[in-house]
Amino acid sequence: MRYAVIGTGIVGRTLAAKLASLGHRVAVGTRDVEQTLARTEPDGYGNPPYALWAAEHPEIELTGFAEAAAGADTVVNASLGSASIGALTAAGAENLAGKVLIDVANPLDFSNGMPPTLDPVNTDSLAESIQRAFPAARVVKTLNTMNCSVMVEPGRLAGPHEVFLCGDDEAAKKETAELLAAFGWPAGSVVDLGDLTAARGTEQLLPLWIRVWGALGTWDFNFHVQRA
Repeated sequence: MRYAVIGTGIVGRTLAAKLASLGHRVAVGTRDVEQTLARTEPDGYGNPPYALWAAEHPEIELTGFAEAAAGADTVVNASLGSASIGALTAAGAENLAGKVLIDVANPLDFSNGMPPTLDPVNTDSLAESIQRAFPAARVVKTLNTMNCSVMVEPGRLAGPHEVFLCGDDEAAKKETAELLAAFGWPAGSVVDLGDLTAARGTEQLLPLWIRVWGALGTWDFNFHVQRA
């Protein structure tokens, strides 16, 4: 399978590396390849510049947004939520049409500092905004309620915990659930919340997630739904 990961941050890198380790062909999309490779400073979270990470993952190609999406069977949106529509627009609607578009981003608004708020929120979601902007894409929201290390290695946490997904295309959700299984998520841990409006709920978990992160001093945790 050919995957395009839109976004060069730690989430995109982590997902790209996992996909490549599973034998998939992976291209990471960026707005400006030369600029991305020229960066020498760590990001705001202390992650090394992309060029250093890329040197350790020579099997993963870095290309422009459109080239990455055009060559992919499935597209993963791991860009900043505030930049997602712009990044996907640059990827090209024609390059997204008919493809599963897995959205792991969150619409975090840092304009008033920390903690961030959400925009959109309540009556809309980033995932729905993406689906409206690219109606021929098959958008599935998942993995946005946890740290990226947990996304690709759920077994790092002791005990049961869940991953949510939602979308309007049942076949796309099934394909995404199969990918989650390949990441190591047991079938019983994948909770299908229904259509894409459920992304309003999963995106609204992020303010709580941020508060829990602050309280625990670690992002190595996830949410668990205790059933009767």
